[in-house]
Amino acid sequence: MAATKEDILRQVKDLNVRFVYLQLIDITGILKSVTIPISQLEKALDGELMFDGSSIEGYVRIEESDMYLKPDLDTFVVLPWRPRGEAEARLICDVFNPDGTPFAGCPRCNLKRVVKEAADMGFGMQVGPEAEFFLFHTDREGNPTTLTHDQAGYFDLAPIDLGENARRDMVLALEEMGFEVEASHHEVAPGQHEIDFKYGCAVNTADKIATFKHAVRVIAQRHGLHASFMAKPVYGENGSGMHCHQSLFTGKENAFFDPNTPNQLSQIALSYMAGVLAHARGLAAVTNPTVNSYKRIVPGYEAPVYIAWSERNRSPLIRIPARRGLGTRIEVRHPDPSCNPYLALAVMLKAGLDGIKNKMVPPAPVDENLYEMNTAEREKRGIASLPGSLEEALQELQKDKVIQEALGDHIYNRFVEAKMREWDEYRTQVHKWELDRYLTLF
Repeated sequence: MAATKEDILRQVKDLNVRFVYLQLIDITGILKSVTIPISQLEKALDGELMFDGSSIEGYVRIEESDMYLKPDLDTFVVLPWRPRGEAEARLICDVFNPDGTPFAGCPRCNLKRVVKEAADMGFGMQVGPEAEFFLFHTDREGNPTTLTHDQAGYFDLAPIDLGENARRDMVLALEEMGFEVEASHHEVAPGQHEIDFKYGCAVNTADKIATFKHAVRVIAQRHGLHASFMAKPVYGENGSGMHCHQSLFTGKENAFFDPNTPNQLSQIALSYMAGVLAHARGLAAVTNPTVNSYKRIVPGYEAPVYIAWSERNRSPLIRIPARRGLGTRIEVRHPDPSCNPYLALAVMLKAGLDGIKNKMVPPAPVDENLYEMNTAEREKRGIASLPGSLEEALQELQKDKVIQEALGDHIYNRFVEAKMREWDEYRTQVHKWELDRYLTLF
């Protein structure tokens, strides 16, 4: 049952909440908030709070800056790391224009638009993310380093995994905030961790990814550590991914499951997967949105590079987990946790829907290890690669009309503009590697 204004006001009184953070996310995926005292809460709950949209990356120009925040009442939660005597809470907001229409540049509103397109076709998207992150030491001034706090590996336990206490507190905080945490463990690289939570509908999952990243960073800081969701922070080690398990439901039935096919995958599942594969290069700029993202997507570090699928191995872009029935799903393995979750889910869903609309058929599965396959063999089998840089990814996005439609004109134009600036700034810098390599040589 959806929360009401009265429910929120009652909880605020019972829990002695003194401040509320009204949260939103910018186009690049950075969480923003406006903090209000309780005296302004009723006004906020009625959607009457205005803010300056020109101060948010990718929103509007200064001459059209007035925007309204409309809180989603179901996202009300007390922040477990703040004092309990004078508690603080948060509400995630949609952004609206002064005329009461949803703002086209709001990533959350945009995801709702694509979700409605799926609903009009009879489908509801379910997503389960696996977001990885690193825990690093900070220096004496509290600035983050890339020094890891342990030398543990995949699934290792204390005392090797020195981040276990921090990870335990993260899980407890997330559970207090309504997460159903399914697993937490050390990942492959030293200092690398993963916490998995239960799948849910697209908008709710995007909210939880944004909340998850915020909570993990806050709890890490309380342990004297810095949590980073950067895709590839350490050279020579695995990067951090955000594999997205996804399926479509029709009511309570999983539309990806068909007990009458040899692999029990429905035609809808195959067409959805074919759409994601067909648009993989076009959506990469959104799912892997930083210069650094493309230093993770290289052979040899378990991240997918090649556009293929398999039921047996983890080297292709899409893996089909073994579970069937309600748990039938595809695992899209290339996104990384630096992405804007609302935009990333929107473009993957739109790509899959395009596959269904056009009755796309996926290529044959590739069950061999793609990393061991040579270039000529991959070319012979028509196996393409993901873009090798942010610049190449942006070029692919500029050619993919379906993914542009998934973002809408406003977000698409502002996103490309911001990311081209980022790429241009990177490519014109002189980096330490260049100085180490060339300064004394030439």
